[in-house]
Amino acid sequence: MKKTLLIALYVCIGASLVSCGDSGSSSSTSSSTSGTFTATGMMSSPRSMPTANLLTDGRVLVAGGVGSGASAVASADLYDPISRTFTPTGSMSNPRYAASSVRLLDGRIFVAGGEGTSGTGIDSVEIYNPASGTWQVTASMSTPRVNPTATLLNSGKVLVVGGYSYDSYCCALSSAEIYDPATGSFSPTGSMSTARRNSTATLLENGTVLIAGGYNGSNLDAPEIYDPVTGRFSVTGSMGTPRRFPTANLLLDGKVLIVGGYGAENVVLASASLYNMQTGTFSYSGSLNTPTGRQTSTLLIDGKVLIAGGYNPGADQVLSSAELYDPITATFSVTGSMTVPRWRHAEARLLNGDVLIVGGTSVGGNGDNAIASAETYSRK
Repeated sequence: MKKTLLIALYVCIGASLVSCGDSGSSSSTSSSTSGTFTATGMMSSPRSMPTANLLTDGRVLVAGGVGSGASAVASADLYDPISRTFTPTGSMSNPRYAASSVRLLDGRIFVAGGEGTSGTGIDSVEIYNPASGTWQVTASMSTPRVNPTATLLNSGKVLVVGGYSYDSYCCALSSAEIYDPATGSFSPTGSMSTARRNSTATLLENGTVLIAGGYNGSNLDAPEIYDPVTGRFSVTGSMGTPRRFPTANLLLDGKVLIVGGYGAENVVLASASLYNMQTGTFSYSGSLNTPTGRQTSTLLIDGKVLIAGGYNPGADQVLSSAELYDPITATFSVTGSMTVPRWRHAEARLLNGDVLIVGGTSVGGNGDNAIASAETYSRK
């Protein structure tokens, strides 16, 4: 029961790791697997780097992001999987993108930080109430945070970690704080050994949180474990490969799969690593057929993981390709491609097991390139 709950809440991823898999050509890959992406309704406006969260009634809240004119937006949309359409809902008080979000135990959606219209980080936090379709501003964080992680703990509190406040190239944060929905307030907690942004955060079966990878002027390995009982971070086994913008998923067996991202000198990675909570170590776990970073990854009902899209900066290539990771064979297989290339997009697994992919950009670089389209992935 506990494992099922943890998987449902996951939205919002030692021994040295063999890094030879980063070339993208490995015997661990396998042949094509059936799966189809289908275009669905359009959002009310383009969104790059939005948040996306499954509501308890099966709808999906998509909020904020970079919109037309390359400016942060405050608007939000609700996706209805029955009608396959989006409808506008209440707007946030603060436009933001590159924020972090989680669904609270009471079904409300917590959205923290991000970058606003000023081009710097914001410390504000807002909570969406699905019953009223409105947002409520709650207590602010102790510092502005862009690209932090937000993790719902077993206690129902939210752990917010890292990010950066003002300059993405120099000033990553090592600090963390805890939000208590019961009091609507933040309190400080322990700090990481290594400051970082663009990392992953995964709630483990024992209630601790694995923080892995990221960036603080260089791409990082440096995994750490946060213990909510002690309020402290501790260093754990090395991934063996620095990773910025990888993805992480808690698998059904309790291990954590970390995939892709950008490595040394921003070379896009194909390799995957598997974290074993029992031993505190990582091991090599196959390679993608196509290296990628800033992709999305989603745990499917059958225990496989869908990896979709992403960006290869070296080739200036935005990907439409998708792959499935099979934890039984530790292999990746090609599945159907998205209808359009995407990176900086968001995802949510629907109640029927399909995956909703929303927004992002379909070309490389920065600027006015956000898209309003969405699609669903199904293995039926």
